[in-house]
Amino acid sequence: MKNYFAIISQYGLMVLLTSFMSVKMFAGLKDGNKLITYSASAKAVQNNDFTVKVRIPGQDWKDLPEYLIKVDEVVGNGHKVQNSTVSYFDFSGEVEVSVTYNKGSIQTSRIRPLSYNIKHEVNGNTLIFKLFKPSNLSIEVNGDIFHNLQLFANPVSAYKPNKKDKNLIYFGPGIHQIPGDVLKVPANKTVYIDGGAIVMGQIRIEGVENVKVLGSGMVDQSVKLGVYTANSKNVEINGVFCTQCFTGGSDGVTIRNVKSISYYGWGDGMNIMASNNVLIDGVFNRNSDDCITVYGTRKGFSGGCKNITVQNATLWADVAHPILVGTHGSTPKPEYLEDLKFINIDVLDQKEAQIDYQGCLSLNAGDSNFIRNVVFENIRVEDFRQGQLINLRVFYNAKYCTSPGRAIENVLFKDINYTGKNAQLSIIAGYDDNRKVKDIVFENLVINGTLIFDTMPGKPAWFKTSDMAGFFIGEHVENVVFKKTSP
Repeated sequence: MKNYFAIISQYGLMVLLTSFMSVKMFAGLKDGNKLITYSASAKAVQNNDFTVKVRIPGQDWKDLPEYLIKVDEVVGNGHKVQNSTVSYFDFSGEVEVSVTYNKGSIQTSRIRPLSYNIKHEVNGNTLIFKLFKPSNLSIEVNGDIFHNLQLFANPVSAYKPNKKDKNLIYFGPGIHQIPGDVLKVPANKTVYIDGGAIVMGQIRIEGVENVKVLGSGMVDQSVKLGVYTANSKNVEINGVFCTQCFTGGSDGVTIRNVKSISYYGWGDGMNIMASNNVLIDGVFNRNSDDCITVYGTRKGFSGGCKNITVQNATLWADVAHPILVGTHGSTPKPEYLEDLKFINIDVLDQKEAQIDYQGCLSLNAGDSNFIRNVVFENIRVEDFRQGQLINLRVFYNAKYCTSPGRAIENVLFKDINYTGKNAQLSIIAGYDDNRKVKDIVFENLVINGTLIFDTMPGKPAWFKTSDMAGFFIGEHVENVVFKKTSP
């Protein structure tokens, strides 16, 4: 505990020394509009690919920092790290955004997720558009998805840090090096990372209760497992940027509006292992491995998972899966992964050449896991580069598993929409007569504008409905239904 207070004292001095480097800018209320921008530390690394400005309509433009970040491009059988850009601000009401492309003329441009339908104008080499609600966006010029702008328009937080609060660990504007590279957060503490702050070191929540990590600031990309939660209860992580946001052996964890972008090998975004009652809401994940995973026993954490919800999310897998459930568990003590919900999600990309590791929406039961009671609802999948739309298998992957899974049962895919041309054959398959996939419902599955259902017009009588969807249904699968909602 003495070391902890020494760390806080050091941070307090650092805040005083660096606060002049970053000024929080407020634009006044106008018809309920509010805008908060942050200046960067003089030592923060910037990228000059874009110039980004924001304003309340009719007021002066506010310049935003354009932080240099790294993303992963798969090239052949290898990986190439690319430089990309992040900017962010907080707002409510209505704002206008200007993005100037500094590398040449704009031939084509788009703002994703495409489902947001954000209209923009192009004047010379500048895009201008309006936002009316918080959004996590990718702005892409001339088809370049690696040197793009990730723009995070955050909500205005109701939380106001009181620097005199003894239970507050405050990172003010500037760059902060955590002694020993790890901050172990005590119970009942709130860590606040100001929007002008960059934290160099891991935020570690381990064996504690009632902890919050809040703010619009950044945990530097050099920090793997930037926010790490283990064997803890009642944890909230809200608003920050980091590489990976991990949850293991925990109960009652909320991860909201966290931005996870990784570039190194096995850079999963948000792993959930042996945990219950986890809510992931409003996140943006662009990762160099799986974006969201749900596993049982793994890496020293024991048990299954129950009541996991991922909602209002944007997922971008530069390699591997946007969503993967079930690979890891306990063969000696078989577990359940159950009551899982994935709702209102935009999948922007997947790039995976290995067939064993494809599937934007993937349930792979290995290690004697039993996966049951899963809902995928209101999910929009854009044209990813390479992979499958879905992959449901009870399987044995000798590289990672010690036994096949036990079953996948009672899975609902409702209002799933894929638009694109790159999806490879999706796979649904059990393992043997005792390890089956069964009771799978596709309701309102739309592929390239066509609603797929068992009595759809134009389906030859000798075709399976899955043929119309481009799905292979293999052996040891029972009761797969394709239907549409009645008017």
